[in-house]
Amino acid sequence: MVMKVISTNIAEVKTVFWRGNSVRTGIYKYPTKAPIHLGKEDVTNDAVVDRRYHGGPFKACYLFGSDYYSDWKKNYPDLEWNWGMFGENLTVEGLKEDELEVGAIYALGEARIQISEPRQPCYKFGIRMGTQQALSDFLAYGHPGTYVKVLREGKVSINDSFQLEKRGSNQFTIADYNILVNQRKKEKRLIRLALENDALSTKNRTAFEKLV
Repeated sequence: MVMKVISTNIAEVKTVFWRGNSVRTGIYKYPTKAPIHLGKEDVTNDAVVDRRYHGGPFKACYLFGSDYYSDWKKNYPDLEWNWGMFGENLTVEGLKEDELEVGAIYALGEARIQISEPRQPCYKFGIRMGTQQALSDFLAYGHPGTYVKVLREGKVSINDSFQLEKRGSNQFTIADYNILVNQRKKEKRLIRLALENDALSTKNRTAFEKLV
């Protein structure tokens, strides 16, 4: 199945309250009918609050699969559901983490992107979902979506499809990456695959090297 953009989403900064403190966040993304511009560090006009964990070369844009929404709606029926609920900039039909190779390059609209790493949720995701249980549910569900690097900046619109230009340097997938990061006892096969992949960030490569 060809991957296709179903929704383009951005957010303004929103202040929420967490454990008695006010917290600023950009997770409250909502659909926009206009194209969005993918930049090298972030999406133009999108709120990126904490750049320790969001934005930057390896997390310039976040993608989540539209096909997974139905399961989440069943488990969280009281929420007011819109595309962008997971904080994704692009809601994508046909996104399958076990087929997305780390380092694979795609043409998408005017942009050119490279698959980089899975998303790890934080407490702000729990705030948006109405319970911190959502973090455990997200990890257990096993479909984290993916961050991408932006190799060529450009606009992306609804109905744009992904055109594979280059596969990853090995078969290390976003699903593998997600399993490895969240395993308590790290699987040596996955560590080896990660280290053999030439698209990892220096930070994550160093972390995996320490596991050897």
